[in-house]
Amino acid sequence: MDLAGRRPGRAGGRVSNGPMTYVSTRGHAPAIGLGAALVAGLAPDGGLYVPASLPRFDVADFDGCDSLPAIASRLLRPFFAGDALADELDAICAEALDLPAPLRAIAQDTGLLELFHGPTAAFKDFAARFLAACFARLRPRDVDAVRTVLVATSGDTGAAVAAAFHRRPGFRVVILYPDGRVSPRQAHQLGAFGDNVRALRVAGSFDDCQALVKRALADDALKARVALTSANSISLGRLLPQMAYYALTALQHRRAGGAPPLFIVPTGNLGNAFAAILARACGLPIGAVVLATNANRTLPDFFAGADYAPRASVATLANAMDVGAPSNFERLRWLCPDDADLRRAVTAEAVDDATIRTTLRAYAERGLVVCPHTATALHVLDRRRAAGDHGDAVVVATAHPAKFDTIIEPLLGHPVDTPPALAALLARPAEAEPIRADYADLCAALLAHPEPAPAA
Repeated sequence: MDLAGRRPGRAGGRVSNGPMTYVSTRGHAPAIGLGAALVAGLAPDGGLYVPASLPRFDVADFDGCDSLPAIASRLLRPFFAGDALADELDAICAEALDLPAPLRAIAQDTGLLELFHGPTAAFKDFAARFLAACFARLRPRDVDAVRTVLVATSGDTGAAVAAAFHRRPGFRVVILYPDGRVSPRQAHQLGAFGDNVRALRVAGSFDDCQALVKRALADDALKARVALTSANSISLGRLLPQMAYYALTALQHRRAGGAPPLFIVPTGNLGNAFAAILARACGLPIGAVVLATNANRTLPDFFAGADYAPRASVATLANAMDVGAPSNFERLRWLCPDDADLRRAVTAEAVDDATIRTTLRAYAERGLVVCPHTATALHVLDRRRAAGDHGDAVVVATAHPAKFDTIIEPLLGHPVDTPPALAALLARPAEAEPIRADYADLCAALLAHPEPAPAA
């Protein structure tokens, strides 16, 4: 499939109104429906599920759609076609995506897309709430089963998933995070929910956590004893709704008379950025997509011409992007198998810690306080402006700066205001259990933990 959303050997244009099926990026698993793909998380051949074909949209297709839930419902309808969830799509979008996603003007030609106004102050809230709303409708009403949502997090995913599933009947959440490699407030969030949410602090990196989750999801013997699913960005339920806020922003810009804007997206595991690329492939008016990373250079090195070479991650100030083996690169290569074409369609730039500090301080002096991840994107913007690119641009702000107070407040010399929802979580006691980065330890934890009682 190319970046215009056409699969080689098939005619371009809109897909039919028939059922949508999902296939593995590795091509060795049967095609299945949306609901089954959501529950499975990972394909049985180890690949990631992707749509068998992509719909194509015109701007006029969204006439009358002004809110994020309305645009999401229109955008995602072809992806839900033929599935039992299709009749619930409007309700799912209304329930999960009723969150602010303001585009804040920070210069005449630049907007900051603020995606941190949800319950855990990070962009992950949109997709986690959407996935939870889907899962709640997929759960059999007559089966006293508990599904375990297993998630690896580099900082923000775990809290968003925990909030979305907290006290939701029929589910428990098990979060794996790298001990000492998330911010103190992120760690507190992860351990503050209790009830049906359990946090495990792993003696290792995020890549270790992610590898443990993938191994568990591929372990049929374990899944025979524990009903496992995933809420990481490998899940379609995370990927699909993230397309919606890019569509909303791009459509608002077009309706105001603007050309398709450049999007600069901070990225680690590549899920959020891939959603922007996929929305563009479906015909949304999105211009160039630039990936902003920290000192983990797997993606920038590839897009600069090197072979794709996953490596051990390194710890940085922008910890939620400390990923050396981004899972969703597999989806990106599925969308555009030719590396030369892919490098023409997407670019990536790395930003080191010293530059993140300088950028945080410089923008704060101008009245804009951001998180370290957003700072990487702002610095990439500054580089492009210095090189003469003065077209319209959207910088994606992925988390609230208050989640990184130990980094930002010393640079500013004063406290950062904490959003009420985050403050409420920080006021709760928190607990996380230590485990080694060892699969046997994870299995023991999953099997030993008593499951919450199912809903009456």
